[in-house]
Amino acid sequence: MSWLYALAFGVVLGVLGAYGVRRAVAACESANRADWGGKWLNRLDGLNRLFCRRYHRLRHRRVPLPARGPALVVANHVSGLDPLLMIAACRRPLRFIIAREQYERRWLTPLFRAIGCIPVERLANSRPALRAARRALEAGEVVALFPYGRIRLDHEPPARLKRGVLHLAAQTGAPIVPLRIDGVRGQGRTVSAVLMRSRARIRSHAPLRHPGRTPDALLDELAGALAPAAKSKTRRPPLKSRSTAPL
Repeated sequence: MSWLYALAFGVVLGVLGAYGVRRAVAACESANRADWGGKWLNRLDGLNRLFCRRYHRLRHRRVPLPARGPALVVANHVSGLDPLLMIAACRRPLRFIIAREQYERRWLTPLFRAIGCIPVERLANSRPALRAARRALEAGEVVALFPYGRIRLDHEPPARLKRGVLHLAAQTGAPIVPLRIDGVRGQGRTVSAVLMRSRARIRSHAPLRHPGRTPDALLDELAGALAPAAKSKTRRPPLKSRSTAPL
């Protein structure tokens, strides 16, 4: 009769497992806040929000995105965790502009494609990525990018923001919504930053609009918003040389 007990035990484990999966799916559906256009993507959105809120202890105020229409979300870039935190803080789907070498990671490409990421060549022509981002904005979507173009920590030497965000704002009229990310334990890391538990914080700023500001003034204001809180009210010193790369 031992086989019967084993079978009964297996059935009980299966039922408990199925019940646990259903509860987990229901929790993800309850936590979902943005409509990504598909049931499973929305569940992943909910799972990411739970992960960021409970594991990484993310705290933030509501990001001031328009309820509809185009917007550009930009942030400082300190780790590979940043995109997950930004998605968890926003109530609309974000289409990230990401480096092509990251986009083409074989096990991640299907997900990146499903959520509408836009690959960009770091050291080559960035115009195709700008065109794709402009089309997304013209279609009323939200595009997210890191205007430093790479992970950059506060203690590093001053760097100029890339100007692609200005071109996109000028061409589409989309407001720029700056986010400041702090409290990430794995700063400077990519994959391991996702695993190292943090006390993440996102500080959002009022949207910046292109009309009425010169490009340099807008870029300075954006740089101030992305700077640490102690420096955000101080005008960034000009650099002798400026990057001509738009992204």
